[in-house]
Amino acid sequence: MTTNSSNFNDNPFCKLLGIDYPIIMAPMFLVSNTKMIIEALESGITAAFPALNYRTDEDFRAAINEIRAKTNKPFGVNLIVNKSNLKYKTQLETCLEMGVDFIITSLGSPEETIKQCKPKGIKVFCDVVDLKFAQKVADLGADAIIAVNSEAGGHAGNIPQKELIPLLKANFDIPIISAGGVATGKQLKAALELGAVAVSVGTLFMASEESPISDDYKKALIQFGAKDIVRTSNLSGTPLTVINTPYVQKVGTEASALQKMLLKNKRLKKWVKLFITYRGMKSIEKSTFKASYKTFYVAGPTIEDIHAVKPLKNIVKDLIAEYSNI
Repeated sequence: MTTNSSNFNDNPFCKLLGIDYPIIMAPMFLVSNTKMIIEALESGITAAFPALNYRTDEDFRAAINEIRAKTNKPFGVNLIVNKSNLKYKTQLETCLEMGVDFIITSLGSPEETIKQCKPKGIKVFCDVVDLKFAQKVADLGADAIIAVNSEAGGHAGNIPQKELIPLLKANFDIPIISAGGVATGKQLKAALELGAVAVSVGTLFMASEESPISDDYKKALIQFGAKDIVRTSNLSGTPLTVINTPYVQKVGTEASALQKMLLKNKRLKKWVKLFITYRGMKSIEKSTFKASYKTFYVAGPTIEDIHAVKPLKNIVKDLIAEYSNI
């Protein structure tokens, strides 16, 4: 059982979801599992997991039911809303039917998601990387903007947090959640002072005891630093931040000339991107759970602040304690 920190009694995001601390454990492809979600919720934060972490709708529903059997705290689901996700419509229908608390949309237009969630009272938070897309999702009725900055892990933005949050804050009245660059209490405080109502944190929680990634992956999160994070276009058709392991250095970070040419073909673009994404995700899956020299470790520059593997509840406790003592 958690007790509400007086620091966050008036925080609008905490009020919106009824949580103790303004933190989302970010949805992490392949990594987020029910054990992590339950621990996060019981630690006073909220969390979301990618629907694509489950191969079938039956498994997806089972995950939601498992979480609900262990806790009544609010959690969400991340939906990839572009054409590369052939399961999108089924996943959205399941979220609507089962009444998840919120949906995080990524990599596409959230129009249909917002339209269908509004009558059900399901909140929709939309990933954005710039002012232009933020305006689109605000006009569509998003409940919050998730500002994905250049310090994020995975599919990062191009604008630093210190520029992106004030820019969005000056233009929109809806809540802004900062994604990227937070792994310490000091960084949490900085994000909130910039105008964010909450933060979305991923990389830090990958180094939890509950995280299913391999021991080699966890060791890499500790041994490498911010300077070792690079972006690669070789894995998903969209630039992805990874640790610059010897294997990444060997294969390079740029898409091949053939891939670039095919992606420019309007008729083939969708299918080429599907193929690149599928092949890339298989490579990431192998690296995530098995010892292999072909290592693609997805992470953000906040690995600089990861020094040990800890229970997830201790990660939250330490983060909040540091914040409170600043």
